[in-house]
Amino acid sequence: MGAVFTLSQGKERFLAYPYEILALLPEKFKFDEEKLERILHSLEIDGYFELVFSDRKGEKTYCVHMREAGLAFRRSDIQRRRTLVLKLLFAAVCGLLSATIGLLLKLILS
Repeated sequence: MGAVFTLSQGKERFLAYPYEILALLPEKFKFDEEKLERILHSLEIDGYFELVFSDRKGEKTYCVHMREAGLAFRRSDIQRRRTLVLKLLFAAVCGLLSATIGLLLKLILS
């Protein structure tokens, strides 16, 4: 979704070519056009955008119409990361507190 959001540049409707999207994806996952189409279809079902496959001058083109969830992707991604960091921080603090209390009890009872 990050690649599609980057290509949208804040626009609600835009055209994208498969090679443009593939260029923005990490190479370690080795995406091809078939995988890309399955992922785009899944994102469409999830309500991020509407997707129409087209043929422009003999070249496959995606006509993308961003929905509300797609336009708010960056904000929700930042909120998700913030929540994850807070949960990890809370777990670390609880673990440290638990270890400290355990050591204190061990010292008191021995």
